[in-house]
Amino acid sequence: MPADEGGAAGGSTGTSVYRSTTVSAAHAAGGLLDGVRRALGMAHRDADDDGEKKEKLLSGENGPTGKITMVASTMPCDSMDDIELKNIQLQFPSVRSLSRDDSSSQEEVVETDRGNIVVAVQGARNKPAILTYHDLGLNYISSFQAFFNYIDMRALLENFCVYHVNAPGQEEGAQTLPEDYIYPTMDELANQLSFVLTHFGLKQFIGFGVGAGANVLCRYALNNPERVSALCLVNCISTQAGWIEWGYQKLNARHLRSKGMTQGVLDYLMWHHFGRQTEERNHDLVQVYKSYFERNVNPTNLSMFIDSYIRRTDLNIHREMDPNKKKNATLSMPVINITGSLSPHMDDTVTFNGRLDPTNSSWMKISDCGMVLEEQPGKVSEAFRLFLQGEGYGK
Repeated sequence: MPADEGGAAGGSTGTSVYRSTTVSAAHAAGGLLDGVRRALGMAHRDADDDGEKKEKLLSGENGPTGKITMVASTMPCDSMDDIELKNIQLQFPSVRSLSRDDSSSQEEVVETDRGNIVVAVQGARNKPAILTYHDLGLNYISSFQAFFNYIDMRALLENFCVYHVNAPGQEEGAQTLPEDYIYPTMDELANQLSFVLTHFGLKQFIGFGVGAGANVLCRYALNNPERVSALCLVNCISTQAGWIEWGYQKLNARHLRSKGMTQGVLDYLMWHHFGRQTEERNHDLVQVYKSYFERNVNPTNLSMFIDSYIRRTDLNIHREMDPNKKKNATLSMPVINITGSLSPHMDDTVTFNGRLDPTNSSWMKISDCGMVLEEQPGKVSEAFRLFLQGEGYGK
């Protein structure tokens, strides 16, 4: 645009209101970025003007820029020193492990009339006792360690001492039992608990059993009701083995003795604990237990435990509504009977529930799981906590 037109448009100031959109050669020498910024009107002054502006801003002069500067100047320039994260300690949940790496448990060997058994004690021994018993193919570590290390259970166990009982020859790193060793029957396994109570000086305990271990605790509770204050039972079976179970387990025991942990035995154990479609629900957990069964289980000792379990007798209990006949008809102590909706033993727990006194027992089915202690520890721990509170334990 001609200069005279620019002067007319600018009025008395003589300055053009139109800003050039071209970049001069002098500006181009300052670099492409600076030239673009100037072309867009972002650079209004040269370097000297910028320096003068900074001095005015820092001096806090009156005017709009002075007000903005006054607000900005109240912010501490070294505020990060006050909030520096110097002493943060990260706390991670316990890593799932099927090995003996929990220093909070102390193992002791208890002598019984049918050989020695290993019992792991967790907690202060002057607290009320919880006695656990595991299922087939497991021991106290693989069955209960992760569950009792769950954050809600750790808070609960501040008021209890847990005694983890291992069936003969099922503990971690167990030596193969002698060929002439006669494995205890289910009733004899239950009788061994009397030696455990005597060894630790316990008068009463709260039972927590899974599968075969739940059956053992039931047998002890029926014969010694005064020493069992309550029972929490998972996938408990109260009847004798059926023909299908007997056939499968007999074959498994034979393979374990002759060939070790075969694929057929492994598949049955996974089904026994998790039910069907396990890998679709939790692939990682499946791999942990498959690896455990293949590497850490003594096959000969497990075959003896399986033989004993499939030879179990019926508990011979029934629901009796006549108060005059209730005594010794069924379990007299409070019972919470838990199963998973995908567990192969769900129907057996329904049968067991029908043989219990409804006034002091409850049946609980947890959805979307088979092995409830591993797949839904939060729900089981909450149910167990409420159960104990109902019996007068804790807050």
